[in-house]
Amino acid sequence: MNGTGLTGGDPALLRRLNVEAVLRVLRNAEPMTLTQIGRAASLSRQTVDVVIAELDEAGWIEEVAPERSIGRPARRYRFRAEAGHVLGIDVGVASARMVLADLDGTVLASRRTEIAPGLGGPGRTERMHDCAAAFLAEHPGARLRGLCLGVPAIVDAHGRIRLSTPLPEWSGTDLATIAGTWFGCPAHVENDANLAALAEHWRGAARSADDFIQLIAGKRSGAGMMLGGRLHRGRGGAAGEIGALAVLGWEGDAMNDVRAAPDPAQIFADAAAGDTTAAARVDRFARVLAQGIAAMVLTVNPDLVVIGGGLSQAGEALAGPVRSHLDKLCLDPPQVAASTLGTEAVALGAARLALEHLNVELFGMQISPGAGSSRQSGTPVTGRPLNAGAFEPPLPR
Repeated sequence: MNGTGLTGGDPALLRRLNVEAVLRVLRNAEPMTLTQIGRAASLSRQTVDVVIAELDEAGWIEEVAPERSIGRPARRYRFRAEAGHVLGIDVGVASARMVLADLDGTVLASRRTEIAPGLGGPGRTERMHDCAAAFLAEHPGARLRGLCLGVPAIVDAHGRIRLSTPLPEWSGTDLATIAGTWFGCPAHVENDANLAALAEHWRGAARSADDFIQLIAGKRSGAGMMLGGRLHRGRGGAAGEIGALAVLGWEGDAMNDVRAAPDPAQIFADAAAGDTTAAARVDRFARVLAQGIAAMVLTVNPDLVVIGGGLSQAGEALAGPVRSHLDKLCLDPPQVAASTLGTEAVALGAARLALEHLNVELFGMQISPGAGSSRQSGTPVTGRPLNAGAFEPPLPR
């Protein structure tokens, strides 16, 4: 009955495949009986008994209270999302946001920490480690299985920062390797706009869109894009860096007039209230922002543009003017929406990416955390290949 079709060979390989099969079945399911697990995993009852005993002993699953029934109820088991945790970190110029999530992607805690300006590369790295360690120390029961850092940078497929204008001290730094030594678990690094896109597609404004552009609009501007439900990173991770084209003006006076203001939120509030001067400032900002967005829209023809970052809190006061300008610039204008995750998007996307890698390592395939569905692949939505055979022995209790 074993669905793998293996009848001999390496016992360790067969054991791993059986464990992965049972974990996949229980990963996003309601509590199931041994018979139900065996049927869903295409495994014999005897094999399921052995695997369940091992996973129960290791703490990955647990038996749940029986349902009310006449006679002796069948044993039922559930996957323990609390058996492991991931840490997502949004690294900014002057602050960092961190979220701690379980294996279902449920956020258990979050924190924003100030970062002193003027730190060199090693100093910033040490500061980020200290911040993360202090955060985790507040949650001694956490079993960290992976972490991810989101950075305003071009990041290669191995987690090395190729170029960062906001954080030049980190350009050329192999941050993934360094962070991988912090807590004895794998570490990953990704561009912040890409992570915001992952988060919005997972739990935000882009849940129903597989082709969309993600904007970071705040003290700086950046962009990423998801096509066909997968991040489009480009050959070297530089896709979406439209702001580098100076002629578009993303680093010019019209943008800086708003984002460098003492209280940008007040400008949008005044514009929404009918202040003509504030409305003109917002319109100039939106027009320049739309020029860069239009260059991407005309190339990939997406369904949606999501405006994230700090200025996304302006909501329709920003989305409306951007939409108006895109309508004039694009042949087939997309929908425009403000982020529903706000300033938490990058950290949440970092947690999601760490979960994607962990799911492949543990379960042999990509599973959408908390979504109740499986993606039959060893490659996550980032498009980076993973080792689908890297199953490790289950965590101890």
